[in-house]
Amino acid sequence: MHLLDPEFLVRTLGLIGVLAIVFAESGLFFGFFLPGDSLLFTAGLFASQGYFSIFLLIFGAMAAAILGDNIGYAFGYRVGQTIYTRQDTFLFKKKHVERAKVFYEKYGSKTIVLARFVPIIRTFAPIVAGVGQMSYEKFLRYNILGGALWVTIVAGSGFLLGTVVPNIDQYLLPIIVLIIVISFLPVIYEVIAERMKKKKGDNSQN
Repeated sequence: MHLLDPEFLVRTLGLIGVLAIVFAESGLFFGFFLPGDSLLFTAGLFASQGYFSIFLLIFGAMAAAILGDNIGYAFGYRVGQTIYTRQDTFLFKKKHVERAKVFYEKYGSKTIVLARFVPIIRTFAPIVAGVGQMSYEKFLRYNILGGALWVTIVAGSGFLLGTVVPNIDQYLLPIIVLIIVISFLPVIYEVIAERMKKKKGDNSQN
């Protein structure tokens, strides 16, 4: 699907489009399906080929990611606990909020940093932090740290790889697939661990 193809998105929308997608995926609940990791990595590769400045990409994406998380936090703070009883829609899935809540309960405030590297959780973590009324000062510190690390590592890796590997565009598709698989491993692990925990609890009651 072209609309989720990182290479297509970078070529078609350019730097501004990349920043807009990073913003949406970071804190707008309907942006959970957007390709954050693979898009940033691909944008880093394109920057290495001179399509746009790596510095504009990194600092622009940092600002977009941090602002997006702030919007998510404000939304969660405003709607409060009612988000857990909200009905599913095409753009909103309660299960994603529940997974982010479990992640948050496990890792606490560090979730805001760790979730940056976990698709879907990345989108809903700031919302859950807002619902839980985390101190905004603490949230902002972790938000800035997480946004800076995520963008620098992912986009920087793409830029570095594009600089040292000749004709890297020929291997772009398998690289993107690998990034998507790796990025979803923590989500898969959390889902399996939660199901095993639930199954163990059910067996202990029998």
